[in-house]
Amino acid sequence: MSTSETNLSAFSKAVIAAGELWVLSADEEFVVVDSIEFEATDVMPLFSKQANAQALCIEDWADYQPVAVKLEDFFEEWLPSLDEDKVLVAIDLDENLVGEEIEAFSLAKQLAEDDA
Repeated sequence: MSTSETNLSAFSKAVIAAGELWVLSADEEFVVVDSIEFEATDVMPLFSKQANAQALCIEDWADYQPVAVKLEDFFEEWLPSLDEDKVLVAIDLDENLVGEEIEAFSLAKQLAEDDA
């Protein structure tokens, strides 16, 4: 298993166990960043733990706060919107904004496999 597959699996198992994942929000707006890997592509950071999300609420993102998203809501509401807008997701970005960038449906597939 590659490092990226290991990271994705660990993320998936953590959010399944918690029943939620975390995003950063301020005034009903969510953090979206430019992709490091793909030109002209937006990426929404997703976090497996509130503490991981909170760690990035500094400097440019000091006004943002971690917000929990129930997995059911992610599948029903967020996933179709991310796919329609061609927005990738980045799982558990670190303090240098480095994390696994994947298509939202790739994450959904992993979540479904790990929850089976």
